[in-house]
Amino acid sequence: MRTATVVTVTAATALLWVPSAGASTVTNRDGKDHKVSVIAGGTAKDHVLRPSAALEGICKTGCVIRLNDSTKDEYELQGSDVVSIEDGYLYYDGPPASAVPKADDADQPFVPGAQ
Repeated sequence: MRTATVVTVTAATALLWVPSAGASTVTNRDGKDHKVSVIAGGTAKDHVLRPSAALEGICKTGCVIRLNDSTKDEYELQGSDVVSIEDGYLYYDGPPASAVPKADDADQPFVPGAQ
């Protein structure tokens, strides 16, 4: 009985440490703080993103990101976009590392979402 409990607790703990699949990340590469508003499902949540800090696990089903309360600086993100703030603007950095094909898959076509 004790072995089963330890295995169950270990498996549950491992699941908690898995990064959010299908979620976006915003990294601040500027030398100053930026206010980042995440608007999803009709609600907005504000964050202050310090230099070199990152918001991870946001926009799992897509959202709008607004920088510094400016309606002119709104960006639509999909569930797995990786973006950064540079010089006050949001730039697309690429897909998450898990979506990039491995070197041994070079002869295989890349199919988004396929594993």
